[in-house]
Amino acid sequence: MDFQKIVKSKLLQGLLAGIVGFVVALIFFLPGFLDRWEVKTWDWRVNLLAKPSAHTKEIRLIMLDQNSLDWAKNENGLSWPWPREVYGTIIQFCKRAGVRSLAFDVLYTEPSKYGVADDQSFASEISGFKYFVGAVFLSRTEGSEKSWPSFAPAPKLNVQGIDSWLTDTANHIVFERASFPVAEISSAAGVLANVHMNPDSDSVYRRAALFEVFDGKILPSLALASYMSAQPNVPLKIYSGHVMLGNNIIPVDKAGKVILNFRGTSGTHKAYSAASVIQSELRLQNGEVPSVKPEDFKDTYVFFGFTAPGLFDLRPTPVSGVYPGVEISTTMLDNLLANDFIRTVPTALVIILLLLVNLLAGIATSSVSGISRSILIYVFFICVPVILCLIAYRLGFWLPLVVQETSVVITLFSAGLIYYTTEGRQKAFIKSAFKQYLSPAVIDQIIVHPERLKLGGERRELSIFFSDLEGFTGISEGLDPEALTNLLNVYLTAMTDIIQEEGGTVDKYEGDAIIAFWNAPLEQPDHAVRCVSATLRCQAKLAEMRPSLKKSLGKDLKMRVGVNTGQTVVGNMGSNSRFDYTMIGDAVNLAARLEGINKQFGTYVLISEATMIKMDGAFPVREISRVAVVGRREPVVVYEPMMPEDINEQKKQIMKKFAEGLKLFYAGDFQQAQNIFSGLVQEDPVARFYVAKCRELIENPPKDWQGVWVITTK
Repeated sequence: MDFQKIVKSKLLQGLLAGIVGFVVALIFFLPGFLDRWEVKTWDWRVNLLAKPSAHTKEIRLIMLDQNSLDWAKNENGLSWPWPREVYGTIIQFCKRAGVRSLAFDVLYTEPSKYGVADDQSFASEISGFKYFVGAVFLSRTEGSEKSWPSFAPAPKLNVQGIDSWLTDTANHIVFERASFPVAEISSAAGVLANVHMNPDSDSVYRRAALFEVFDGKILPSLALASYMSAQPNVPLKIYSGHVMLGNNIIPVDKAGKVILNFRGTSGTHKAYSAASVIQSELRLQNGEVPSVKPEDFKDTYVFFGFTAPGLFDLRPTPVSGVYPGVEISTTMLDNLLANDFIRTVPTALVIILLLLVNLLAGIATSSVSGISRSILIYVFFICVPVILCLIAYRLGFWLPLVVQETSVVITLFSAGLIYYTTEGRQKAFIKSAFKQYLSPAVIDQIIVHPERLKLGGERRELSIFFSDLEGFTGISEGLDPEALTNLLNVYLTAMTDIIQEEGGTVDKYEGDAIIAFWNAPLEQPDHAVRCVSATLRCQAKLAEMRPSLKKSLGKDLKMRVGVNTGQTVVGNMGSNSRFDYTMIGDAVNLAARLEGINKQFGTYVLISEATMIKMDGAFPVREISRVAVVGRREPVVVYEPMMPEDINEQKKQIMKKFAEGLKLFYAGDFQQAQNIFSGLVQEDPVARFYVAKCRELIENPPKDWQGVWVITTK
């Protein structure tokens, strides 16, 4: 299989998955089917990231809360509704403080129950304060007025381009009916503002209109009226999608509404109880110290409204399910002052971003393999839309989240489905077919690079393991086929598990023999250490199994291992229809010879000098001999490795004496060497073989002795 074709195939699969997710998401997004979930994610973003602006501190709230009602009843015997002259005290305090505007979010559509004098008293306070903003309620179905009443001052608000904009937007902000304050209050108010607001389709207030139209006249919202009372000459202009307020460009939708940029939960704008403000004004009039200082209100925008639960002006917003209606107006004013209303991302840009994220998700998902990597990709791309939307919020934009998550999830699902129906089945087949023969590392490499399933190899340094069971021929002859098979399965499984735990690859089994190697196909800088570690662990495991095996066999089961490190050719070898991942070379042959040489010395593990050097002291060793093996001209120095925990003081002394005898043996002093080895035969099996070899060489002195033990058998 050509690698470029594989890459191209993966790319196409990823692109296909991305396009599927993109198209399906658009089918739900464009008609608005996702809107009900989108607004919920928007509320989550607002709750998470809302924060005050630099202008939040310029706004004050005077709240007619439950404490104020209790104070009026308990201290002054006033039941609800209060006399309107009480509200005049609040106006007096704000006049004294020098506020920029005072907006009353209260409708006085019915005459005071305390008589017309009460309305006139309140009206006289209003008429003496040019920064007062009164409330009008516009409606399409309710309200006593169908035209502008003669007793109410006509609004002075002028919006350029309003006529053409109304024509283009089907008069979304035009209302047929209105409720005005009683004549005394309406005529006294310098500015009247609309307090009508409509929630979104789920009854949550996220948007509001800057102004609306009744009887051909433009009424500002409470927030806009407050803003313009302090800046009356700021020009207004409306055109498609925007309102120009002076030099500020405010984004609006087709209904003329802005998306509010909430500053936080209720109370973010500094609030005062109406009772405390009224008490403070009365104290000031009596020359006493007030609880609320007028300086706290100087040059601020003030809103008065109801927050007591029984007065029914609590509304659901993104930041709270119970939010005072007047605070929606303070939020709008805050946005006007900061010029940071939320902007919507153009649909075309959303579609482009959606396509880009989906294609990247599809390609990334199709390009990785393995559960852990796939999970990372899935988690990453599911998080990407959330991160993008949070960044967009910080920049002042509403970037749709649900459509992105929908498209990404569909893309990931599609990619997984495509993977399973194509490459996934191929990988499952590879794992099933090769798991009995190759290490998991090799299988993973083949899965990642299936192009390696072809003939060919590479030259690489390997550490090679050859093992064989001592006397297995005699053992096998005494067992029936079922018992023999069971024995081999138990033994080979235990040894193979250790080899693969150490990162080795089992090349093949030849009866009871195991052939394995390290450093291919994955590079392993410590391959010699791994190989020797596996060898010693296998010997320890077999020693652990030996007592139970002896019960069924009647004899001990022992294994000889030869280990060598050297250059080999490793790769897929065989015919075009059947091949194995294996190795060839002189280094491989030497490892096989070392396994057999164990018989000459009574050892069960021998490693070559090349392996000993490569493992760099990871395990203690002792030099066994210089041997000349069949098929090699140069002698090989062989060593016996040991576990560090096996080296006690007695073992150290034996190794020291053995090294002295070996030195004499190399020098050709066979008699002295024999004497030393003879003293070790009880503790060291290798010494017994050297005693016999020394005796042989004494009886038949060699010519031109080089200290090499010649091995004449394989």
